[in-house]
Amino acid sequence: MENKNLLLAVVLSAAVLFGWQYFVAGPQMKAEQQKQHVLAKEKGTETKPAALDVKAQQIAAVIPRSKALQSAGGRVVIATPTVDGSLSLKGARFDDLQLRHYHETVDPKSPEVVLFSPQNTSFPYYAVYGWVAAPGDKVKLPDDNTVWTLANGKVLAPNQPVTLTWDNGQGLTFTRTVTVDDQYMFTVSDSVANKGGKAHTLYPFAYVARDGVPAEKQHYWSLHEGFVGVADGSLKEAKYSDFDKSEPPQNFPSTGGWLGITDKYWMAAVVPPQNEAFDGNYRGTPYRGTHAYQADYRLGARTIQPGQTVDITQRLFAGAKVVSVVQAYEKNLGIAKFDYAIDWGWYSFFTRPLFWVLDKAYSVLGNFGLAILLLTVLIRGSLFPLANAGFRQMTRMKKLQPEMERIKERYKDDRVQQQQEMMALYSREKVNPVSGCLPMVIQIPILFSLYKVFLVTIEMYHTPFFGWIQDLSAPDPTSWMNLFGLLPYNPHTLLPPFLAFLSIGAWPVLLGITQWVQTKMNPAPADPVQAQMFSYMPIIFTFMFASLPSGLVIYYTWSNFLTLLQQYFMMRKHGVEIHLFNNLKLPWANKPKAAE
Repeated sequence: MENKNLLLAVVLSAAVLFGWQYFVAGPQMKAEQQKQHVLAKEKGTETKPAALDVKAQQIAAVIPRSKALQSAGGRVVIATPTVDGSLSLKGARFDDLQLRHYHETVDPKSPEVVLFSPQNTSFPYYAVYGWVAAPGDKVKLPDDNTVWTLANGKVLAPNQPVTLTWDNGQGLTFTRTVTVDDQYMFTVSDSVANKGGKAHTLYPFAYVARDGVPAEKQHYWSLHEGFVGVADGSLKEAKYSDFDKSEPPQNFPSTGGWLGITDKYWMAAVVPPQNEAFDGNYRGTPYRGTHAYQADYRLGARTIQPGQTVDITQRLFAGAKVVSVVQAYEKNLGIAKFDYAIDWGWYSFFTRPLFWVLDKAYSVLGNFGLAILLLTVLIRGSLFPLANAGFRQMTRMKKLQPEMERIKERYKDDRVQQQQEMMALYSREKVNPVSGCLPMVIQIPILFSLYKVFLVTIEMYHTPFFGWIQDLSAPDPTSWMNLFGLLPYNPHTLLPPFLAFLSIGAWPVLLGITQWVQTKMNPAPADPVQAQMFSYMPIIFTFMFASLPSGLVIYYTWSNFLTLLQQYFMMRKHGVEIHLFNNLKLPWANKPKAAE
């Protein structure tokens, strides 16, 4: 039965290892290939096909972002506590936005994270609101080339709206008032006044567009990036790759909801009035050798009679997916399931509570690293009854070891009789050999759920712990390759992502040590193959965790340490010999406590 437990442990560990290789290391290799593909394209060294798409030939050359922001028509400055940028008067589009609280590196002097960029830059990303006419109506409507007039306000800021106007010369006057809060929500209020003698039927629309996919896009199986939204109360997701072969748009009618394009930590989403029906679409079209992606919706018809005015108020979320912020928008603005912007996974019933506890612990302790340590204690405490029962069974199994060996020797030629005697021994001594594995089995979903929380929540982005850990969402920056921090460079930035596991930091080493000490708590298996398997496990885990978020490594290392303490006291309590000191060849030996 011990062999079966060992086999189960090996199978579970192998599943974790190969799962990591398939879902993390493999996708990271694809990410690196994508990055090199984009760099080659930017440098003009990529081999181009003989025949180019006609649409691609008509696109202007890529220009620097700073030059694109000097486009004709002028701009309105956007300045809030959380974002800065500008609103283009040409096309009245949102195409310039940086996130003030987030930087490209942990250095607060590094450039701010860029969310929106104008067309013809390396990776355009923008949001547009407008009107489309009924079929057959030739009325002039504002488009990408329309230069709006700034009616009032010079800076868009909280409690400082700006108003834009445009007259089509055919009796229609368009007015747009844009407001912004102190987080990431813009409100776009449009009105159209008909001063002519003819009625017009117009349809409001909005879309978020991204031309090409940035090289820094993550390629994790467990992380969704691409199209995201909610229609008729259900989550609507689509990957960029869903449109790699010019597939038709994905269409979904709905009443209430929202849709947009999401990255790991940031998102841009257009939000229609929640009481109105709309036709939503995800679509992709060829662009510069890749694709342009668009999430859009169109609302119902507005017929404007002469002398009448119609109004429509829509919203735009453009910013960081801070859990408390998106949940507040869902609650206060009534945006249907806006919390789905965060990729909690299909097991959100587990990841959400874990994050809630972690966030509450952070609010008390003021340090996410300490919050992780407290969360570990709480998890270990909640599992204590099960772990206690498991350890009790394990200690009873160890006490039965001599009798089990006698049975094996006595019935070595009769496997059926040997198993029957073993089962009779377990029944007589009230031992369940499988229960000792339960704590380990339960740890696996907890570990994956925590990995998901650390991966998708922005709260730990560039958040420090103590010492050399300055970003709990990133791998340990120390490594044997930089003499564990003595040399001033980060090996993870030099190695291709799929080789990141070779750069083993101090915390993964500590994790491996705690795993190794756990193997020394018990006597070495008599079978040399089993002994070798046990000796490899700490090495496997060390390499496996080397490229994972340091917050997860800290959790698992601390959990191992608490498990060691628990196992030590349980073995002492039940009078089971602790082989740690003997196995470590230390000068003192631990005598077993007499069973009570």
